[in-house]
Amino acid sequence: MANKSRSVARARRHGRVRKNLAGTAERPRLNVYRSLSAIYAQVIDDKAGNTLVSASTVDRDLREKLKGLKKAEQAKLIGQTVAERAKDKGIASVVFDRGGYRYIGRIKALADGAREGGLQF
Repeated sequence: MANKSRSVARARRHGRVRKNLAGTAERPRLNVYRSLSAIYAQVIDDKAGNTLVSASTVDRDLREKLKGLKKAEQAKLIGQTVAERAKDKGIASVVFDRGGYRYIGRIKALADGAREGGLQF
């Protein structure tokens, strides 16, 4: 039961966060989803409803790089990768959507990685 209420609480927090931010073509939204084993990041244009770029720990082309790294280190690498891919598409600035998660640990590592990769938020 506790597990269910935790996920419901996160969904509620995410709803509160999303109420105040939306991605546009000029400044898309960097969305983060964290599961127990993986972390996913997407850059989304909410107006068009399109995912522009994405990266995650389950990407086939990133699996080799991620082997043997701690989860926070993996998250940082995902942040750098999503920033790189966004730069290639001409995206320099995003709105960070932490997805209802607290800004610590893997979420913070991903954000720091994305900033290092050159994304502004």
